[in-house]
Amino acid sequence: MALELVKTLQDPQLVAQFQRFCGLTLHLKGETNGAASGHSSAYRGSTKKTARGKAVPQENGHNIYSNGSYANGTHRQGLNNGNIGLQEAYATTSSHPERVRKYVVHNYLLYYLFKFAAALGQEVFYITFLPFTFWNIDSFIARRLVVVWCIVMYIGQASKDLLKWPRPSSPPVVKLETRVEAEYGMPSTHAIAATAISFTFLLASIGRYQVSFSPLVLGFIAALCLSTLVSLSRLYTGMHTVLDVICGASIALLFLAVTFPMWHLVDHQLLTNLICPVIAVTAGFLLSYNWPKLDHYSTTRADTTVILGVGAGTCVGVWLTNQLGLTYIPAGDFPLTIPPITFNLLLKVILRFILGVFLLVVTRYVAKTLSLKALGSWYKVSMHDQLVKQRLEIEVPYKYVTYTSIGIVGTAIVPWIYHILDL
Repeated sequence: MALELVKTLQDPQLVAQFQRFCGLTLHLKGETNGAASGHSSAYRGSTKKTARGKAVPQENGHNIYSNGSYANGTHRQGLNNGNIGLQEAYATTSSHPERVRKYVVHNYLLYYLFKFAAALGQEVFYITFLPFTFWNIDSFIARRLVVVWCIVMYIGQASKDLLKWPRPSSPPVVKLETRVEAEYGMPSTHAIAATAISFTFLLASIGRYQVSFSPLVLGFIAALCLSTLVSLSRLYTGMHTVLDVICGASIALLFLAVTFPMWHLVDHQLLTNLICPVIAVTAGFLLSYNWPKLDHYSTTRADTTVILGVGAGTCVGVWLTNQLGLTYIPAGDFPLTIPPITFNLLLKVILRFILGVFLLVVTRYVAKTLSLKALGSWYKVSMHDQLVKQRLEIEVPYKYVTYTSIGIVGTAIVPWIYHILDL
């Protein structure tokens, strides 16, 4: 019975049914002349083998990416007819090189909602929300967010390359993302991250601030809604099965339940123990470098290295901040009173965020450039070749150094500058 349930939850048809329910359908060129034929004129193109052996559709000498974009940066817009928009996703397989996948969006409200929700589990969210929490909300909460996020994401990312369970097949599923298509599916790290961040924020803030409503009830509802929305977005984008999503959320909740009693002890060690930053930096690099072996390149190792680098840099940064006496320690008894939102406060928040992000961008550019030059000189290779950057001995060190630097700057240098500028 349990095995049958697992197989059902792994069935890509279940994902396709959810997509159709939300107004997203798939059509194949040459396979149907139904609804799609009335709203598009299909491209007629040849295919060309890339350096990595994958067939890429060609039209007029241009590579066509799977989102309808050309290699030279131009873009072919989908056609609209009433409330139905046709978006064409170009992809080929070795068995059917001439097939062109198309998807029809019937409900643009859900389309943009789930696309936005999917972005909440990507780097653009991490590099804005986590630093914002450090600089403008509460470093106490932010430290817990980063530590939990790094650990559960490593568990999820490593599990993918150990289990090697495939993502749902297309057809019947519509796949809206291509960057991570080479990654394995089980578990959904979007579901892990969204669940872990939402409920960590809730648990860390309980009893800390005084509000006029029930923080536990409304906080739980907000965390549940956010984690559910992000999890459902992975079904809508066709990147995970239902089982992937359920397992991802379950891993995060189980980790929170087991580790919650130890959060205070871990935080105290991070702030005061010299060995903790050293262990974090060493362990993060070794975990990144000794990644499960794969028979093809995947972005999983690179993304995990970024996450571990941020975590290691944060451990170093919060320790340094505490040594400088800049760790935020609230005055007064708990729960704390939330200050009124004034124009001056909003202006300070905006200035802190803009200055902080600017410094992180500069740090990323400098650290990445210097580390790549150093590695290129050491191994005597050209860093203009993307395949060279994907080599283990190149990719892991340069990404780890880059994002460890970002973690240190974001949690130590930026707060110190705020202190100097009285921000």
